[in-house]
Amino acid sequence: MDKKDAIYGISALVFILVIAMVIKPAMTGHPVNTGIPNPVTSQPTLLIQSSTPVTLTTIPTIPTMISVPSPAPTPVPTWDNSVKSVGFVNSSVYGILPDTSVSNGSRYDNLPENTSMTSFAKITGQYSGTTQIIKMPFPYWELVYSVDPVENPKPESVAVTPVEGSTGSRSGVQGSYSGATPQFVIQVMDADDPNRIVRTISPPGGIDINLWKGIKDSVNPATTLRGGRATTSTDTVYNDPRPWTEKFFEGQRNYFFIIKSELISSYSIDIQVPTKYIGHY
Repeated sequence: MDKKDAIYGISALVFILVIAMVIKPAMTGHPVNTGIPNPVTSQPTLLIQSSTPVTLTTIPTIPTMISVPSPAPTPVPTWDNSVKSVGFVNSSVYGILPDTSVSNGSRYDNLPENTSMTSFAKITGQYSGTTQIIKMPFPYWELVYSVDPVENPKPESVAVTPVEGSTGSRSGVQGSYSGATPQFVIQVMDADDPNRIVRTISPPGGIDINLWKGIKDSVNPATTLRGGRATTSTDTVYNDPRPWTEKFFEGQRNYFFIIKSELISSYSIDIQVPTKYIGHY
């Protein structure tokens, strides 16, 4: 064999080795077989000392919460101010037979309700003024007041000079009147809102001491009977409305009072609360 043939043989052998060791493994996905063993990497081993076998389970996926808008509230129907007519139904609708006796649902208490009143605060005086703040812890209270006016105020005189008109007629007023009239006013003020006047109180019908103390009866004694007998000229009619009472269905607030007094010798204001409230508020 000459030198040329030897070169061809060696080239063919190298080509076959390249195909076998490089090209074929690359095409099949296997690593190149070089004859050298691949290094082995040891994986750490987790040792669990337990008598109970450990079972690996898949953690469930938590669903995502979707916010659903709440439905709009149904509007409450309002009363149309018309009077409702209530009819009758068959009692069997409520499970009541016609011959079934209905038991008493509430206990009858024959003890009378305590309607007495207890004084909570008092105000006395003669002149106008503004009181201190009073804290009213009760939901209901009454204001009982009385006045004693000055008797026989000095009258004032008035005279109007007559004026002669174009026709010669004359007109004018002359006489006297009492310009000094007793006055008494109570303004109940809300101490929590000083701009709010809760109530303005004054004696109904005005202040007339002569009427309250008594006047002579001017009726005909022969035709009018009083108390089963004929009325005489010495009988006296008394009409004293004192004391007056104002009821307040509001409370648990702070109040003060503005008092205006004119020609009053004395006045008294008694603030009362129901006795049954004591110890409950």
